[in-house]
Amino acid sequence: MKIFLYYILAINLYGIYVMYSDKNKSQKKRWRTPEKTLFTVAFAFGALGIFMGMQLFRHKTKHKKFVIGIPLILILQVFIFFAYIYKIL
Repeated sequence: MKIFLYYILAINLYGIYVMYSDKNKSQKKRWRTPEKTLFTVAFAFGALGIFMGMQLFRHKTKHKKFVIGIPLILILQVFIFFAYIYKIL
C-alpha cells in the first residue's frame, strides 16, 4: 500500500509538471504535448495532478473534453481508491 501511495504522489506531481510544460510550450509556439499523453497520465491515476495543473496554469480550461473528462476520471479514481481501501472491490 505504501508503494501505491508513493506512485499516486509521483504520477500526480508529474501530471502538474506536464500541464506546466505544455502551457509553457504553447506560449513559446513550440512542439506541444499530445492530448493523448495528457489523458494517459490522467488515466494512470494522475487525474488530480492534471486537474490541478489545469487550474493553476489556466491550461486546457476551454476544451470540453478536458473540462468534463478530467473531473469524471478523477471522480472514478477517487471511488476506486476508497473502494480499495475499504475492501469493497
